[in-house]
Amino acid sequence: MSDLEQLTQALARNLKRWRTERNFTLDALAARSGVSRGMIIQIEQARTNPSVGTTVKLADALGVSITTLLDHDRGPQVQVVLPGQGVRMWSTEGGSASTMLVGDDRRGPLEMWSYELAPGEGTDSDPHLAGTVEMIHVTGGELTLVVGDREYALPAGSAATFEAGLGHGYHNRGAEPVRMTLAVSIPPVSRYRPADAPAD
Repeated sequence: MSDLEQLTQALARNLKRWRTERNFTLDALAARSGVSRGMIIQIEQARTNPSVGTTVKLADALGVSITTLLDHDRGPQVQVVLPGQGVRMWSTEGGSASTMLVGDDRRGPLEMWSYELAPGEGTDSDPHLAGTVEMIHVTGGELTLVVGDREYALPAGSAATFEAGLGHGYHNRGAEPVRMTLAVSIPPVSRYRPADAPAD
């Protein structure tokens, strides 16, 4: 089985598990996430490999990290992710990529990402759940951070934090590759969990 097939199977298994644990019907999860009921069914049956945006929406709606949906092995106290073991979530022919390095759900989902953006490339994200906070450390190049309708120039060595309830994006408008580390803190499920409903 290829890495992609393993990822698809893990996502299918864990999406259904967490949806059932949260007592969400297919319709309830579709309404919370903005992902269609049909797409959720296809993912749970391992018939499709969803986009990063779709996976993020489902994780946010369930109140878990993407790492949890992708079923990384985790020890009771220490989780070690060696070089090359992170989950590549997207990449381009130009050399841009994002990799989920590590995540944790014990005090509300918390994720750490590694990004590389080739010159002229970038990526945009839909708004996350209210209360989601992102922190960025730029280690190479100059990042253009877009939050809502404002842009911020972050040269190497800069750091920034922002509330991610607005649409936002990371872009490289310079001539050098941009490298950065991104941390995402998502509110715990207890803050926004609706009344229980019977699962499908």
